[in-house]
Amino acid sequence: METVSGNLASALRIKPGITAIIGSGGKSTLLKTLGLELMRAGGRALLCTTTHMFPVAGVPWDGSSRRLDAVPWKPGASHVPGCTCEACAGMSRGSICQAGVLDPETGKLSSPAEPLDQLAQRFDYVLAEADGSKRLPLKAHAPWEPVVPAGTVNVIWLVGASGLGKPINEAVHRPELFCERCGCELTDIATPERVAQVLNAEMQVLKLSTARVMLNQVDTLADPTMADRFEAVLGRPIVATSLK
Repeated sequence: METVSGNLASALRIKPGITAIIGSGGKSTLLKTLGLELMRAGGRALLCTTTHMFPVAGVPWDGSSRRLDAVPWKPGASHVPGCTCEACAGMSRGSICQAGVLDPETGKLSSPAEPLDQLAQRFDYVLAEADGSKRLPLKAHAPWEPVVPAGTVNVIWLVGASGLGKPINEAVHRPELFCERCGCELTDIATPERVAQVLNAEMQVLKLSTARVMLNQVDTLADPTMADRFEAVLGRPIVATSLK
């Protein structure tokens, strides 16, 4: 297990192209963190979703459902007057923005009007949040999830450590599906072993065995050995962190 506090793009081996972030326990935070890291390294990063998400705070938005025909936003271009976001503060070398169609009723963005594979021709990195979790740390995927775009080169599967050791019906999005996949009851505990069992089963069904697994929120673990237990049953190396 590799524990990291920075340079997550390197730890997760993010390659140029489309990256799908799935799972639970901090997807939006990881989306922004990776985007800013790649921007600082000189890359042109686009943040978006293939389902629905709230806009990422502090990141310039295209502002409409039109095609992104303009040059990606760069430091020095107009933004919100007095903005103190990292990009506007001049701490970048590349560029960062987000795109999607804004629903004024929900305040959420849906997928961009332009297909992601076309966007990937004009951005170095297209980072897409590819499913939802109702802000719960753990989840099981429904048959229509995740919505991984064609041409995706990186899949990051996020797991929220804050759900480990808690009752399944309190910590898991779609707990009934979770229980079906590990043979337990809704009131049972989401042990590291059960979470790893469900993840392995879904990886096989979804044919995402090459996804890189990140265990977030490890600073919330009362028993640090839970991370090792999760990795042992999962049977593959994981990246552990605590996103802020």
